Amino acid sequence: MMTETWILILGLAAATFAVRLSGYLLGQRLPDHGPWARGLQALPGCLILSLVTYLLMRGGPQEWAAGTVALAVALATRSLPLTMAAGIAAIYLLRAYF
Repeated sequence: MMTETWILILGLAAATFAVRLSGYLLGQRLPDHGPWARGLQALPGCLILSLVTYLLMRGGPQEWAAGTVALAVALATRSLPLTMAAGIAAIYLLRAYF
């Protein structure tokens, strides 16, 4: 079970890196506006969302509680770093004490 999760994490990390690298290498050839530009800007967020969705679907009550904490922080702060930190802290504490 844990191996599948690590394979998914590594695959998503590779995909994110590939998107960033291709953006750097293509530089001026990519459009600055329009549907292609919007799609490329949304891709890293979509990858994170797919990872979180997968982990929630495979998880139990602790993962769902941590997801709820992260969602509350996201809605309150609109800050990705704070949301991620809250979710990580919540799952750590829930797994350590429950």
